Amino acid sequence: MLVPLALAMLTVPVQDAFAQQTNTTQTTEKFDRDYALEATMLGFFAKDGSRNPTLKANKGDRVRITITNGELMTHDIALEKLGIKSKVIIEKGTSTSLTFKAEQSDTYFCSVPGHRAAGMVGSFEVVEGVISNETVAGQLPVKDGQPLNLGFETGDLKNWTATGDAFTSALFSSDPSPVHEKEMNIGYEGKYFLSSGGTLNYKQTGTLTSVPFQVTQPFAAFRVSGGALQDTRIEIVTAADNKVVYHITGQGRATLQPAVVDLQPYLNKEIFIRIVDNETGISQIPYIANDKWAHINFDDFRFYPSRPAFPNELKQKDIIILPPLDPVLNAGLSGKDAAKAMTPPAGFKITLAAAEPDIIRPISFTVDYRGRLWVVEAHTYPVRAPEGQGRDKILIFEDTDGDGTLDKRKVFAENLNLISGIEVGMGGVWLGSAPNLLFIPADFKNDKPTGPPQILLDGWGLEDTHEILNNLRWGPDGWLYGTHGVFTHSNVGKPGALDSDRTKINAGVWRYHPTSHKFEVFAEGSSNPWGIDFNDYGHPFITVCVIPHMYHVIQGARYQRQAGKHFNPYTYDDIKTIADHVHWVGERGPHAGNFRSASAGGGHAHAGAMIYLGNSWPKEYRNDIFMNNINGARLNMDHLTRSGSGYEATHKNDFMAMNDSWSQWLNFKYDASGSVWAIDWYDKNQCHSPNPDVHNKTMGRIFKITHDNDKWVQVDLSKASDMELVNYQLNPNEWYVRQARTILQERGPNKKVHKALKEILAKNPDETRKLRALWTLHVTKGLTEKELADLLSSDSEYIRSWSIQLLTENKSVSPETLKKFVDLAQKDNSKLVRLYLTSGMLRIDPSQRWDVLDALVQKTEDKDDHNLPLMEWYAAEPLAPIDAKRALQLAEKSKFAKMLPYMIQRVEAIGTEESKKVLKDYNKVGKAGNLHEHHGEHASGTAMTH
Repeated sequence: MLVPLALAMLTVPVQDAFAQQTNTTQTTEKFDRDYALEATMLGFFAKDGSRNPTLKANKGDRVRITITNGELMTHDIALEKLGIKSKVIIEKGTSTSLTFKAEQSDTYFCSVPGHRAAGMVGSFEVVEGVISNETVAGQLPVKDGQPLNLGFETGDLKNWTATGDAFTSALFSSDPSPVHEKEMNIGYEGKYFLSSGGTLNYKQTGTLTSVPFQVTQPFAAFRVSGGALQDTRIEIVTAADNKVVYHITGQGRATLQPAVVDLQPYLNKEIFIRIVDNETGISQIPYIANDKWAHINFDDFRFYPSRPAFPNELKQKDIIILPPLDPVLNAGLSGKDAAKAMTPPAGFKITLAAAEPDIIRPISFTVDYRGRLWVVEAHTYPVRAPEGQGRDKILIFEDTDGDGTLDKRKVFAENLNLISGIEVGMGGVWLGSAPNLLFIPADFKNDKPTGPPQILLDGWGLEDTHEILNNLRWGPDGWLYGTHGVFTHSNVGKPGALDSDRTKINAGVWRYHPTSHKFEVFAEGSSNPWGIDFNDYGHPFITVCVIPHMYHVIQGARYQRQAGKHFNPYTYDDIKTIADHVHWVGERGPHAGNFRSASAGGGHAHAGAMIYLGNSWPKEYRNDIFMNNINGARLNMDHLTRSGSGYEATHKNDFMAMNDSWSQWLNFKYDASGSVWAIDWYDKNQCHSPNPDVHNKTMGRIFKITHDNDKWVQVDLSKASDMELVNYQLNPNEWYVRQARTILQERGPNKKVHKALKEILAKNPDETRKLRALWTLHVTKGLTEKELADLLSSDSEYIRSWSIQLLTENKSVSPETLKKFVDLAQKDNSKLVRLYLTSGMLRIDPSQRWDVLDALVQKTEDKDDHNLPLMEWYAAEPLAPIDAKRALQLAEKSKFAKMLPYMIQRVEAIGTEESKKVLKDYNKVGKAGNLHEHHGEHASGTAMTH
């Protein structure tokens, strides 16, 4: 449901053409070169099968390049140097053209974000002389003085031996053949070609093996097409030892293309050809069609005295092979059977807690201070209803006897519209409801609203309704955090706010303060995060889709984007994943890895994030992060380890498989007993679609995961005294810690509470307990700036770093505090502290940053850190307009190799006479040197255009 597949590209606005769009059937205009290409995410394909062919013309030629869409997706074609592009086409079979005069060589590509990087790019060359595609003739191999039947021109399988049924009736003499679809162009030589079944008999399997024959020339070539699948391939095998010396598959197209084999090491030795089709194409995923490309086509093996040149040669490196489909055991199970089908680790049990019709389409949930589940039923998704016609509900579920079944259910609110996130606390219920962030004041004793929903913020975008604001969660600092996807464009502010008072976000993490009502983008970038959680040290992590999946979220950071540009044009590069792995396999990238990547974790689409901080599961799970892999129908698990200023995420064995292709767990959270609740948007379709009829409207589940150690408890923390809530900050189960902190925050400042918390902060030997006391003091307004500044000399790097974040929360610090920051920048031995210092600089006025940054950039030990070099750049970049000369001098001191070229480019971008003079003077004394000439290769080509 929430998988950001490439169909999300349909939300990209259609651009006006810079070049004329031409209908090829209606124009009478004459062209010297008229090229026709099919556009798909795999590349631009010519009629002869070549991928991203080099298009040639003589200087002065009138050229037309027409693309026809080969799939339901947005594509266009653009020329880089000429700066022209066609209209955007969406529907399969539609066409658009570029027309131009050939004056210089150029690059053609698709300008839709992400498509060029995916491989939609080729060369246009202006050449001299006759443009010809003629190639040298080859010779058939000979055995016993007779040419072998390696082109099938005898009309039978003479000289070949077949096994299985794929090659029993394998020769065809028409184009298209009876076993291929009618629009397919095979392009074979002579009278016959061979196919293992085409798109009609693709389920058949078998092998076809030639007789052995001697290699008499150094090169060979043959024609091949069909599936880009591991088990549909051509092999060249040595007869003496049965060694495969060359193999190639088709590339997922029908047109036969020549493949060239270097046989020089095997001259005068015997080889044979083996054609393999062990792929049935049968999909076990109920809504994934069988793969009609599960076949191989072959024709015309010949020897050549030198390497032949074919304009449409098929090369192994250009083929993007798919691994076999994952076996998925089940689909469309009842709730009870779905629970039975799951395979959790030893010592764990899965219980069906609720199922349809008691819960339908659960999209978000939270656990309250009584251990009850507040669950959103998303009946309105995927299209926001007209005002007043929303159908979403908030349900409250409770397990009253500890058997894992949610036996008590009540409705808190109905008729809500496109709800995508929920959190409770601080006097009510907080809801993501694009285009609004809502608050419903609540009487929690009677579980009823005490007033209508209030719009706190509006301007949230609706372009892609599975990438809207989601996953609301209280942070340790008392702010409400949430995530936001890349293809939805929001401009957030209080109702009625001017554009100048609004904040843009289209990917990243945001936060909202429940009492000061401030809104901020905490960090920007990534793709479609649908999960956020905090570890024992209060550090947030998000799980995302399509791009690598795991990010440690740093305040003010900018992360790799799936698409689009960063709002700050001087970003130049961004921070990449902390994961040492991805959850998909194969060379076609994340989308193609779905349903074929069980060995790596299941695919690219992740939902939910839970860092387990309960106290009953075995210790090896604590501080590990769990995420659901929707396409893989399994819970992935990453182990987080401190590395430099941040973390590295390593792949652990998947926690469990659901073994059910309809399973779609969207989130999961632990409770007072340490057990975990999970909501399952159970649906045959796993891909977001703006069409409501694509999604099931009758199903949904809630499951509970328990370990043998879990002991069910009934609690109501609202009845706890202030001092009991303080003591809960020492509880080994983080559920108590967070719930108690939020209740204390709502109750407000209390001197006794502050005194007890300061005792923990001063004397508890455990850093995590000190942090809990620090956060709770902060949310209850129990610390002065001086007390926080005094903590900058703490023995704990975590206390020092968090003190920096809390001191800079209001975006200004006193001169005394700033002086301490400078001292830390110069002397502190912790990369984490230096990271928080850099992050803090991003929050205060640029004019105050000089001395801190001057010290930070000179730390040799930080030059290769995952986060610090780019964070320092983000903090230093605004200094250029203040004092360009001083900014260059600061950059010159930096141990980060790209800081100086970045700063030169930033000063260039100012474009004033004064800034030009600074650069000129800088060059005069030889400071810039070659850096100035080559800085573009480091900067302008990086994160500016993901």
